[in-house]
Amino acid sequence: MDTIASLFSFITTPVSWVIVQFHKMYGAVFGPDTGWAWGLSIVSLVVLIRICLIPLFVKQIKSTRNMQALQPKMKAIQERYKSDKQRQSEEMMKLYKETGTNPLSSCLPILAQSPFFFALYHVLSAIASGKTIGVIDQPLLESARQAHIFGAPLAAKFTDSAEKVAALDASLTDVRIVTAIMIILMSASQFFTQRQLMMKNVDLSVKTPYMQQQKMLMYIFPVIFAVMGINFPVGVLVYWLTTNVWTMGQQMYVINQNPTPGSKAQDAYLQRLLKGVSHHGEVRGRRRKNIVKAIVAKGSDRNENERRFFTGLAKAGFAPQADGTVIKSDTALAEAEGGATAKRQQPKRQTKAQRQSGGGQQPGAKDAEESTDSSESAESSDPAESAEDSAGTADQKATAPSLEKKPQDAGDKPTRQRANSGGSRQRKGQQRPKHPSSKK
Repeated sequence: MDTIASLFSFITTPVSWVIVQFHKMYGAVFGPDTGWAWGLSIVSLVVLIRICLIPLFVKQIKSTRNMQALQPKMKAIQERYKSDKQRQSEEMMKLYKETGTNPLSSCLPILAQSPFFFALYHVLSAIASGKTIGVIDQPLLESARQAHIFGAPLAAKFTDSAEKVAALDASLTDVRIVTAIMIILMSASQFFTQRQLMMKNVDLSVKTPYMQQQKMLMYIFPVIFAVMGINFPVGVLVYWLTTNVWTMGQQMYVINQNPTPGSKAQDAYLQRLLKGVSHHGEVRGRRRKNIVKAIVAKGSDRNENERRFFTGLAKAGFAPQADGTVIKSDTALAEAEGGATAKRQQPKRQTKAQRQSGGGQQPGAKDAEESTDSSESAESSDPAESAEDSAGTADQKATAPSLEKKPQDAGDKPTRQRANSGGSRQRKGQQRPKHPSSKK
């Protein structure tokens, strides 16, 4: 223990100093030997560390989103170079470099907290063993050993023996009840934090192995924390529970204010933004304007949530602009109300070969095609063809009497019948009366 503590001495001294400073402040209010003074000192240490880690948290969010967007490309590289692991690694690194993505960025907050976590663990372990550490001298050590949170000493563990707990002036039952409740809360907060990320802030339109990995972690991490928690002192459980609650709240804020594109959280955010624009008649706030500006710049690459948002703006009579603002537009309203209806009423045109063969006809489109064919036939009739038809009719009228005046012998009868039959085929409708000279 001394060897490990010496390895973390570069961080245990600053951590113990910060705890002592917060203890002085809270001790003046609650008393120096109370659990509230020491417990709030640990909570304040967590808050201070997490505030310093906010830039890393923002970087983690960006890296996580970039990794989600790169999953299809990464899968394609793995399939293409599955027999060449070296080339696969080279292509992966090239992809990361081109997109500016660091796979380790998603682990940065946890990695950055690890030294503080181990330092606090060794500080509390030294207090339980009655040893001074860092800037915690003997008077502060005695004060910390007397501090209890709901009857459990800060340095007590779930696995401690009854004799060790009695040396800290507490009962084993109180220690195990308090530690069990804190372990359950710690695991539950970890689960709900991961579940919140998976259910609300993930692009559900893209199914990738990354989503399956995150889903597995949602169930694995709480189990790991529950197993490890029985070996943590109460003070460390306070630290870890506080950091989990902070992470859950911080993530909730990010999801509500800057959700992942294509996620349920983005749909909810854009619907809230649409209500605000409809109520105020403008986009309020620079951040909201930047979001509208980014959606406008996407063009045809917008996802379903963003297209639904623009449709809602059009129905409300607003048109988004490239600078992120909106303007009143009657044209956008008319297009939103009548564009889809006009598109549905327009029949699908087919080629002449498809109409003749009857293939590719859809139910309900037959009448529309027949009316289209009739209109096309009427429009395609040539005046020259009409003149030829009229001329043909006039010629028949002129030749019919001459044919009928010829002697009706046996040789001419077939010819006359053919001529008359041909004329009757060409003349449709009411027949003209015969010539008077043809009466017998």
